Amino acid sequence: MAAIKPVTPAEAAELMKQGSIYVDVRSEAEFEQGHPAGALNVPLLKNAPGGMAPNADFLTDMQAAFGTAEPLIVGCKAGGRSRRAAEMLVRAGFADVSDQVAGFDAGRDPFGKPLPGWSRANLPVEAGQPAGQSYPDVKARKPR
Repeated sequence: MAAIKPVTPAEAAELMKQGSIYVDVRSEAEFEQGHPAGALNVPLLKNAPGGMAPNADFLTDMQAAFGTAEPLIVGCKAGGRSRRAAEMLVRAGFADVSDQVAGFDAGRDPFGKPLPGWSRANLPVEAGQPAGQSYPDVKARKPR
């Protein structure tokens, strides 16, 4: 089984320049409020009555949209959801998965030290549902 590579926001931005795809696993509403420029949205959790519930289609949608050899960076708000998503992807046979450990806002390193997230690291941010990046658009994507 492939290993999950933990990366900082700056390392994730560099990987994106080299062709890696940033998959934001936050909800569609969170993604719309702001996300790394160029990120694609595939929520791990969805809004449901009484709060958030697992997106039962997450893994199926990822397998339909991305090839197992495509280099992926998984990110969320603070690192928890992205870690779970990365673990699911590696178990499903994805070979090149990086976990952006600080998330969009902020996370913590293994010793509990705060890590600034993407938005606080002065990296490019965009809002809304840009064409080709929204969850419905990703569901129509074909693996490369």
